[in-house]
Amino acid sequence: MEATIEKEICVTHTKETCVTAVAAVRDTLYVLNGKWKLPLLLALADGPKRFKEIQRDLQEITPKVLSKELKELELNEFLERKVFATTPVTVTYELTPYSRSLDKVLKELREWGLQHRQRIIKSRKNKVE
Repeated sequence: MEATIEKEICVTHTKETCVTAVAAVRDTLYVLNGKWKLPLLLALADGPKRFKEIQRDLQEITPKVLSKELKELELNEFLERKVFATTPVTVTYELTPYSRSLDKVLKELREWGLQHRQRIIKSRKNKVE
């Protein structure tokens, strides 16, 4: 199956283009790894939020993990951390224009996830009947 997927990704089917395609997919997965990065980007889609707001939106994420994920997304230029000189200091996180480059990826992942969930639920119902 892995060879089939690799062939579909590699348009011209040469060894060099396939190696390049696999490397590109690995780079993408490296940047977006973990279970929180994509949900975090989605949580920020409707505008800037403070740390606690993001944590509430994501519900089960710990402060330590959220802090790590925010730093990594900032390093990869997907979000910007803004500090305001208020008392107490206000810090917000917001998506950068570059994060929009993931719009198609997120849309496809969402659609696939919905289809997959429906498939599994249907499959389990058929096994029970």
